[in-house]
Amino acid sequence: MARVIRVLLVDDDALVRAGLSMMIDGAAGIAVVAEAADGQEAVTATDAHAPDIVLMDLRMPRVDGITATRRLRARTRPPEVIVLTTFDTDENVLHALRAGAAGFLLKDTSPQQIVEAITRVAAGDPILSPRITRRLMERTVAQAGAYERARAALAALTPREREVALAIAQGRTNADISADLAMGVTTVKAHVSSILTKLGLDNRTQIALLVHDAGLT
Repeated sequence: MARVIRVLLVDDDALVRAGLSMMIDGAAGIAVVAEAADGQEAVTATDAHAPDIVLMDLRMPRVDGITATRRLRARTRPPEVIVLTTFDTDENVLHALRAGAAGFLLKDTSPQQIVEAITRVAAGDPILSPRITRRLMERTVAQAGAYERARAALAALTPREREVALAIAQGRTNADISADLAMGVTTVKAHVSSILTKLGLDNRTQIALLVHDAGLT
């Protein structure tokens, strides 16, 4: 007989937990073995019921979903975690994945897709909501574009100007740069002015951001 996938539901809304349980319990060899109202209860329920999959909300009292995911995944034999949330900001997605989540779904995902996600993650296949996948791809492309643009912009500077730009990105004052690079403060100011003009920037903060985008800090 096929092994039943044991699922723990974690959400601070009892109605959400009840709805999820009705949708997935018993479907395609899935059994909901326990429920928890926050991250702390999730850890306790995992000890008591040894789930294979934890469906984890993010924003909950006491212990949030990211923290709970990190704690569960740090165990010797951790359950897989699928985040199921309405909060799909890039930061939430990245924090969840870094904490060890194997999936990230939105609460408007259909019951059939949630069941499929549980089955796939239990088989070792991580899964993301198509909307999340698309956004992460767009974010990666945007970051790559910013990197290339920043590199190209900094290539227009002289070697000395690039040294000054890097020092600015490191938070150094004109006096610090003067001492570090053995040049007068007036010369430092001239280099800063030249950098701003060449790059079409307005202030030192923008110089720092450009250096950061170029991956030099």
